[in-house]
Amino acid sequence: MTACGTAPTTPPATTVSAAVKAPGNHNDTDTMYLQMMIAHHEQGLEMVRLAEDKATRADLKTLAAAVDATQSDEDTLMKTWLTDWQQPTTVDHAPSAHADHGGLPATGPEEIAALKKATGKDFETAFLNLFVAHQHNAVEMATLETTDGTNEEAKALATRIRQSRTDQIQQMLTMLNS
Repeated sequence: MTACGTAPTTPPATTVSAAVKAPGNHNDTDTMYLQMMIAHHEQGLEMVRLAEDKATRADLKTLAAAVDATQSDEDTLMKTWLTDWQQPTTVDHAPSAHADHGGLPATGPEEIAALKKATGKDFETAFLNLFVAHQHNAVEMATLETTDGTNEEAKALATRIRQSRTDQIQQMLTMLNS
């Protein structure tokens, strides 16, 4: 869970490099986390790219651009690690495949379709509400990795993701209340 508080005035930046390797042991949690987070990032990138295009608020456009850059880098990094580990970079979307860890969090196609149709202030409010929930799912998945994963680089990434998404959630809640 995240706590409410004063949000930073600028979006937190976490930059990763695909050159960072994740040597050493990894377990099923590490693999599952990266696969799930890649799918999660793809949904997030779809949403923030809509915000980059449709939002009118400068602070929201800035947040969306920062998230786009960060998550694009993270996506590349995670795919590199999975490839290095000779694991698929995609996740099994069957609900039973993720029953042991609470299921595969996802923003449904209905929410994305509604977001695509929204305009103006309605878009911004819908985006912020949807993206707060989306980033909360990232925090929850990262917590699972830091608890049950074994690969130190994957756990470090999860820690960075948990912190940056928590900060983004606080920032978006401030935006919603302004």
